[in-house]
Amino acid sequence: MLEDLLPELAKAAATGALAGGASVFVQWVINRARRLRAGDLGDRATRLERRLAAILVADVVGYSRLMSSDEEGTHRRLVACRREIVEPQIRKHRGRIVKNTGDVALVEFGSIVDAVRCAVEVQQRMLARNAEVPQGRRIEWRMGVNLGDVIIAPDDIYGHGVNVAARLESLAAPGGVCISAEAWRQVRGSVAAEFIDLGEQRLKNITEPAHVFAVSPAA
Repeated sequence: MLEDLLPELAKAAATGALAGGASVFVQWVINRARRLRAGDLGDRATRLERRLAAILVADVVGYSRLMSSDEEGTHRRLVACRREIVEPQIRKHRGRIVKNTGDVALVEFGSIVDAVRCAVEVQQRMLARNAEVPQGRRIEWRMGVNLGDVIIAPDDIYGHGVNVAARLESLAAPGGVCISAEAWRQVRGSVAAEFIDLGEQRLKNITEPAHVFAVSPAA
């Protein structure tokens, strides 16, 4: 900021010296610095923080049905699944739970490989956990993973990248994962899973079709 003031300081100093007004010159410097500082802070306040992130959206399949048939039992099973499987895998893969609203979780990762590995490993562990659980009592997840630019807020993330991840989740089979082509290009060869090419898909409220890949629930 001071370098911006140098030409004006030189001019004001000369004027102040000739006029014998040193105190006037000092006051001018203070006022000018305040105005520049206020402008700088204003720019920072209006500038949105953005970053490239891997986004995972997970949703419990048939959550309303499960809660209506056994509210307390469903709640206990869901809390146990999160504590014993979901949250440990997120920590293992260096993810951050941005938001958790009962049946939906929004998770951010710094690496798309970590995000897809996390999703796949959670689903594999849930598949094993549900093997002997009656169909009507199973906690199953659908998951979507995308790589995109996001807007950062103190307790949330926003943007097209998040919206696409949410729409990918809705395409996934129970116990499955759907990822964008952008994500697939980064993880192929790095994630031990079989990816199924679903081709171009229309996503709700998304203008452009998206090329989608799925991970088989049994992969």
